[in-house]
Amino acid sequence: MTIPENAWSKSSYSSNDDNCVEVAKLGDQAAVRDSKDPEGGYFKLPAAGWRGLIEQLRQA
Repeated sequence: MTIPENAWSKSSYSSNDDNCVEVAKLGDQAAVRDSKDPEGGYFKLPAAGWRGLIEQLRQA
């Protein structure tokens, strides 16, 4: 599945040197990729899984 470039977003907390991940919303899923290597692929997880990951990171 090809995801359009304009579907990807980067966190406002990201640094200017592209050390971050990008996320695309795909209905009830989220796709995640390395911003330094956008052609290197991505992984998908349920939207609830993405929200859970973010919540865990906030608590760390």
